[in-house]
Order: sequence, then structure tokens, then C-alpha cells
Amino acid sequence: MRSGMILFISVAMVWIAGLSLAETNNGAKEMVIPSGNQGDVRFPHHQHQEALKDCMLCHDLFPQQAGSIQDLKQKGTLAQKQVMNKLCVKCHKARKDAGEKSGPVTCTQCHAK
Repeated sequence: MRSGMILFISVAMVWIAGLSLAETNNGAKEMVIPSGNQGDVRFPHHQHQEALKDCMLCHDLFPQQAGSIQDLKQKGTLAQKQVMNKLCVKCHKARKDAGEKSGPVTCTQCHAK
């Protein structure tokens, strides 16, 4: 009986710890990505998390930390429009073509001057 209770408590603690980690690793609900002359992009991060379910669809290109896109651009390891062209527009167009709800597909729909 006692070993069963210890096992139950251990499993519960691991489960609760997992929930806490998942909640704290979601990033900001909405982000603003500085984009130079084109104007900043307001990015609904949590909306994308809910729709895509897999963080690595985007984050295999850049790390999950604030400012990583700008840092990589400054270092020259991320091309100016690499994220937008490789990820955003490509995904939005594919979803639109499939008849699914999609995001913007033109520059001015995201970039606000």
C-alpha cells in the first residue's frame, strides 16, 4: 500500500512539473519583430502555437529566445527575408491553397509602418 502511494505521488509530481515547464516555455502571447524600413511585424505567437502544435516547424531555423531572429541577422547567419519567405508566407499560402484558415500572404498585411 505504501509503495503504491509513493509511486502515485512520484508520478503526480512529474506530471505537475511537466505542466509547469510547458506553461513557462510558451514565450510571449504576442511579439513585435523589428523589421527595418518595411515596418515592424506584430506576431501572434500563441495563435501560431495553437494552430501548428509543433514549435520546431519554426524554431529549427532560430532558437526559442527573445531577439534571436535579430541576433542571427546581425551575425549574418540568417538572411534578411529567410524567416518570412521560408516559413511565414510559404505556410500561409499552402494553408490558403488547401482551403484552410491562413494568415497574410503579402508584405503589407504584416509590416506596419
